[in-house]
Amino acid sequence: MSIRSFFSILAASIFLSACSSSKKTTTTTSTTIQQSPTADREFRAAWVATVANINWPSKRGLSTQEQQAETITLLDFLQSHHFNAVIFQVRPQADALYRSTLEPWSYYLTGEQGKAPDPYYDPLEFWVRAAHERGMELHVWLNPYRAHHTVGGPVTDSSIVKRKPELVVKLKQGSYWWFDPAKQGTQDHGVAVVMDIVKRYDIDGVHFDDYFYPYPEYNLGEDFPDEESWKAYTAGGGTLSRGDWRRQSVNQFIERLYKTIKAEKKYVKFGLSPFGIYRPGHPASIEGFDQYDKLYADAWLWWNKGWVDYFAPQLYWPISRIPLSFPVLLGWWAQENDKGRHLWPGISVGRDTGTRNTTEIINEIMVTRGMLPKGSGVIHWSISSLTRNPALSQALLDGPYKREALVPASNWLDDKAPAMPGVQMAAAGDSLSVSWTHPDEKDVFRWVVYYQYGKNKWDYVILNQGSNNIKLKLIADDKTKAALNQIAVTAVDRSGNESNKKEMPVTLNAATGNGPH
Repeated sequence: MSIRSFFSILAASIFLSACSSSKKTTTTTSTTIQQSPTADREFRAAWVATVANINWPSKRGLSTQEQQAETITLLDFLQSHHFNAVIFQVRPQADALYRSTLEPWSYYLTGEQGKAPDPYYDPLEFWVRAAHERGMELHVWLNPYRAHHTVGGPVTDSSIVKRKPELVVKLKQGSYWWFDPAKQGTQDHGVAVVMDIVKRYDIDGVHFDDYFYPYPEYNLGEDFPDEESWKAYTAGGGTLSRGDWRRQSVNQFIERLYKTIKAEKKYVKFGLSPFGIYRPGHPASIEGFDQYDKLYADAWLWWNKGWVDYFAPQLYWPISRIPLSFPVLLGWWAQENDKGRHLWPGISVGRDTGTRNTTEIINEIMVTRGMLPKGSGVIHWSISSLTRNPALSQALLDGPYKREALVPASNWLDDKAPAMPGVQMAAAGDSLSVSWTHPDEKDVFRWVVYYQYGKNKWDYVILNQGSNNIKLKLIADDKTKAALNQIAVTAVDRSGNESNKKEMPVTLNAATGNGPH
């Protein structure tokens, strides 16, 4: 039968069926229904750093139009390379890349701390909307304790350094100012800042990196200057060692913040990206910096207490570097995952665009898939390492990111899948028009349309929440002439739960779309 004859018969059948009574006609088909697979699951994200204008905006003082154009360029890049999340830095130094009454507008936006974009817009609101329109989660990234960066411009009257001087201390390198984590006011202010964002913006996650107590070089190797709060603690009868007291302060903040976020919006993930080594000797072959003793970050405790929804330890070392081996460290974090949270390591090749580093990143992604088959993923440091490295970004798209992927489900946040969509089909020329409805579209973040041609393997396409139809060719191509055989449509919620699906044969009657399927 020619393709033209096939379409003529199909159209005639659809017309007769549509004009018939409500009693359905059964068409017998010899096609064997093969169950469709599920879509790939993998967290694919990139950090977008605003501090020092590392990634966005490219420089201070760009116009609103220029800032928005750069945003769209970055998000379009991620979408076209099959990423599904972006980690956007909104608080680089106790400032805000969004409308806030708690902290000043960021110096990195306009070149003047406290000055709003002109013409006015809210960058975070713009980023959230644009990311969601492209089917990507947006996680806000905040530095919890950095009050002023050494390249953060002058300290103005709008700065927290001036507005809350009792909470901050001056470090000896450049113009670094740091919140004292042991002060109750620091914790209260930090929680207030995060919850202001959680309540007002349609975000998908809150993210902290590795800056807790500062790295030693920020104070020129000297101890953190918290003598005032330490004396107050000991005078009040405190018995912990100074190190344990500092760690306790950070622990209390992390636990409180996690529980407060969940009480407001349970589906908002809380993620942490600590320094990649917990402590030297964990496991035995590992050497290097001791975050537990220097940053006072007990990342292992937070991981095992379940005070996070995902962990992204910064494993910026290659597979073959024995004292800091990527798979060795990843394996250790994985075996310590008592609460079954997501483990999505941070990976990086820096500015090197050579073939060797491209191969390294591909291998690290594949190692992660092999070690974490039920919910793998990585976060790339940073987006510029991708946009400025065409060879790497193309290798990702041709290789591990060739197929789109859903974010792995977070069942501890929500284990109730959305209802199954109602699906209708109708012929449209040489295509099949597939449309769907849902009883609760507010519970849907993405859609998945599965399809099969002839006896070929199933394939799928992931669509964004605003979509409700797609056209599929009835004949795959002129070479194989494989006919569209089966379809299925599912709904996916914000926690990654996917609805049940009903595989539907594309027969002459099935294509008429008599009601929901």
